[in-house]
Amino acid sequence: MANELILMLHPSFGVLAILASLWVFVEALNTESRVSAGRIRVASLACAVLMWLSYLVGGYWYVLFYGADKALINAGPWPFAHSFFMETKEHVFFTLLLLASYLPVAAFNLTSNRAVRTLVLSVAGLIIVLGLAMEGAGAFISMGSKMALLGKVAAGM
Repeated sequence: MANELILMLHPSFGVLAILASLWVFVEALNTESRVSAGRIRVASLACAVLMWLSYLVGGYWYVLFYGADKALINAGPWPFAHSFFMETKEHVFFTLLLLASYLPVAAFNLTSNRAVRTLVLSVAGLIIVLGLAMEGAGAFISMGSKMALLGKVAAGM
């Protein structure tokens, strides 16, 4: 039960980080009020914290438990779920983590300066796009594991 909870926390924190980045993006579209600037700061910090939590929980799972899943996926009908999607996810995620860590730095310097506003919008937008790509890659990895297990069940029948 605890292992499944750990496994579900990883994408949950990731989705919440994407939503926080979306919040920053929408708020940054209208930066006229001080209230908006405060919400941008809160949401940017939430995005960074949630992304780091996703990284830490996912890394914990990867180190302790993913080896068995990797062997299962590679032996199943969808080995590309690991060889392409997991390998890509392992490398691209660090860019996402850096962007999420930088978002509060940019957000706390947000003023009426158009260049800073564009920077915040760009960083938040990249987090949204890359975050959704990570979620999609995770779905392929999960499906690779399911397909391998279905193959084992079908072979045992």
